[in-house]
Amino acid sequence: MSSFDLNALKHRMRDFADTREWNQFHSPKNLAMALSAEVSEIIEHFQWLTEEQSKNLPQNKLDEVATELADTLLYLVRLADKLDIDLLTAAQDKIELNEQKYPVEKAKGNAKKYTEFD
Repeated sequence: MSSFDLNALKHRMRDFADTREWNQFHSPKNLAMALSAEVSEIIEHFQWLTEEQSKNLPQNKLDEVATELADTLLYLVRLADKLDIDLLTAAQDKIELNEQKYPVEKAKGNAKKYTEFD
């Protein structure tokens, strides 16, 4: 499935919802709320773990996290589709903005927010 691109995923999700007549439920508000719930399910897998434990999940937990990440991606793609947002373009634009906000000479090796730079 590595050749499966974001546009194909968007159309597959659109067809999935259309076939089930779920568009009536897929408002941006509802999709954003569902997305938030899925992100929370990712967080649950890491809650109370040490940094080291979070980097070395057993395979069964890693599989569960993969499922939650997929759920999150699917809701994100569906929300972007409903709002007619090109996610790849938006992501590229955001990276360019972050490059301006976080120049290497100020951001390298620290976790300060750009508003905290000298």
